[in-house]
Amino acid sequence: MASDRLILGFDTSAAHCAAALLAGERVLVARAEEMGRGQAERLMPLLAEVLAEGGAAWRDLDRIGVGVGPGNFTGIRISVAAARGLALALGIPAIGVSSLDAIRAGGGPGTPAVPAPQDMAHIDRPAPALVPRASLRDPLWPPAPADLAAAIARLAAIAPENSPPPAPLYLRPADAAPARDAPPMILDDA
Repeated sequence: MASDRLILGFDTSAAHCAAALLAGERVLVARAEEMGRGQAERLMPLLAEVLAEGGAAWRDLDRIGVGVGPGNFTGIRISVAAARGLALALGIPAIGVSSLDAIRAGGGPGTPAVPAPQDMAHIDRPAPALVPRASLRDPLWPPAPADLAAAIARLAAIAPENSPPPAPLYLRPADAAPARDAPPMILDDA
């Protein structure tokens, strides 16, 4: 195993917190927890548990792979920020991997698609789009979250060393609206 690079892949782009540790092509550990909220609090402890279960420490990692979406805005920001921070602290590359690319890498027939609210789906062929689920003839949905994290790690392992830092992949605008209240008045001391 000394020559096998250790890759940590993780994803919080949906209602889960998932991570996988790979040594070369072997999945040492893959875990996922379903959760609608709480990914920000759970991600780092989950990553530490996956490393410990795999007999590795942070300093042993060679690369990080992170799911960049499409999916939940907050979840994507959580994992991308964590990956970028870890990469900076550890001095290793962090590679962003689209959920659609991870689905496509599974090799199944169909159109890679990620479920979206209101019976919609994110797709990227021929161009990134949000489409009604009913319009998809042959959807290929994401695998189980732990398997998605492993696919992200596998794609990160083969990405070029000089890949750009991970960035969220948003295929639709944010649902959030600006505050309706007037901003507070700033008083001048003079």
